[in-house]
Amino acid sequence: MTFWKQWKATGALPPKPAKKVVLLAGLGGFIAIAVLALLAQQSGALLILGSFGASCVLVFGFIDSPFAQPRNVIAGHFLSSLTGLVFLNLFGAQWWSMALAVAVAIVLMMITRTVHPPAGSNPVIVMLAQPGWQFLLTPTLLGAVGIVLVALVYNNYPKGRQYPRYW
Repeated sequence: MTFWKQWKATGALPPKPAKKVVLLAGLGGFIAIAVLALLAQQSGALLILGSFGASCVLVFGFIDSPFAQPRNVIAGHFLSSLTGLVFLNLFGAQWWSMALAVAVAIVLMMITRTVHPPAGSNPVIVMLAQPGWQFLLTPTLLGAVGIVLVALVYNNYPKGRQYPRYW
């Protein structure tokens, strides 16, 4: 098979989710970000990362996915931000250190079975923002825990749903 022929898609689109599932996912994302933003505004602490929006897609839209489980959300964000900070402090914000930090974060998440795809952007965020070590606590750890806490309450409220699947 030639390289270009591999691009030909042969599968069908996934089934369309039920309207209730779609609305619940959107509302869950709204509530989680609203809670974090309100807490940040009231406390003056940074509690939101750009990658948290994508985390909400998984945590509220695909609650059964391994990527949406609490250990993946919290540890994935923590490991990825830590990796970004280590590379930033060792090598500075260079194109190659950014790329290597993303690669190492992917490897670490896979090895620890804590893959959370949105967290893969954290080393890029770290390299662009160049924060200090406090970035691990706020926004990374407290924000990720906040999303999970909202998800634990919200995703278990409707009958027939269970979150998490594992810790």
